Amino acid sequence: MQVVVLGAGLVGRPIALNLALEKNLAVTAVDVNSESLRKFPAQSNIKTITADLKKASEIRRVVDSADLVINALPGFMGFDALQEIISAGKNVVDIAFSERNALELDSLAREKGVTAIVDCGVAPGMSNLLVGHAHAMLDSTEDVEILVGGLPRVRTLPYEYKAVFSPIDVIEEYTRPARLIENGQMVVKPALSELELVQFPEVGTLEAFNSDGLRSLLYTIPAKNMREKTLRYPGHAEKIKLLRDTGFFKQQPVMVNGSSIRPIDLTAKLLFPIWALNENEEDFTIMRITVEGVKKRVPVRYRWDLFDSYDRETGIHSMARTTGYTAVVTALIVLEGRFKRAGVFPLEELGKQPELVTIILKGLAARGVHYRFNEEQIDVI
Repeated sequence: MQVVVLGAGLVGRPIALNLALEKNLAVTAVDVNSESLRKFPAQSNIKTITADLKKASEIRRVVDSADLVINALPGFMGFDALQEIISAGKNVVDIAFSERNALELDSLAREKGVTAIVDCGVAPGMSNLLVGHAHAMLDSTEDVEILVGGLPRVRTLPYEYKAVFSPIDVIEEYTRPARLIENGQMVVKPALSELELVQFPEVGTLEAFNSDGLRSLLYTIPAKNMREKTLRYPGHAEKIKLLRDTGFFKQQPVMVNGSSIRPIDLTAKLLFPIWALNENEEDFTIMRITVEGVKKRVPVRYRWDLFDSYDRETGIHSMARTTGYTAVVTALIVLEGRFKRAGVFPLEELGKQPELVTIILKGLAARGVHYRFNEEQIDVI
């Protein structure tokens, strides 16, 4: 079977490398950057194609022979690429995390007979799967909290942060208003708001702030309260707020010495080199998912914890592992025919099927990514 991976960057490359280890799979990696494609070792047997994936005709060309496509493009390209892949009649696993709602393409996917599994990373992704799984186990779901972050192991001033995925998507995370559920109603709050400190045994104190990461969970899980917060080293959020509130993330052009400049373009040009995660620079991914509800009239709490580190043996960053390997295991589920419904599905839909949750968790564990689960009775909901 043929698998085509669109995007050969920090996450796309490990996806292609891991898929290439599977028997009976031929893997093709596609990217506009030929330098990224040259990083694949010859012994990986991965075919590479250089193509401008902003062009619909190029997407159609490179996916033509695919049995399944993995969309690992940056978010600003993601939705259009996903639409083209579905229009071409190709099954797809998507980790592009576009701002637009992928469920808008559900009718098209049904018409084309395509299985499209979207937001298939760590968060959104595994967070969706496990929240959906918890909801299916409960008689009613009361509270959902997702805390998640990817950080460099070594803290370096001034930002103590490195972009473990597309930096432009990081800025989007800092500017897009956060949608939450409070008392059964959707509310919108500023990104970076409601800052709090949280303790983790692996790394100590981190700060958590509102971010717009619930995505499809807002519509698929009828919880009384639900929120996602991003984790950073303490002090990071205040620095980002200062940049945001001063206007450095604005997209409206301003005139500077007779030239029209978008502030966000200048900011990106200055920040991205500082935020660049070097090839051998160690990072970690940390996530805590807590779901409280009622099961057989008993208040219970389910919790999953993830702490994953840079793999020194392979040189693959943690965020690439935790995001990319989720996509890999899900792609194998589709290729093996274990999930073959036509339409667009977030991972909470797969979370309704315990056997698929088990397959995904075992597949991740086999690749060194481990989720720890705890269930306990609680006194009050």
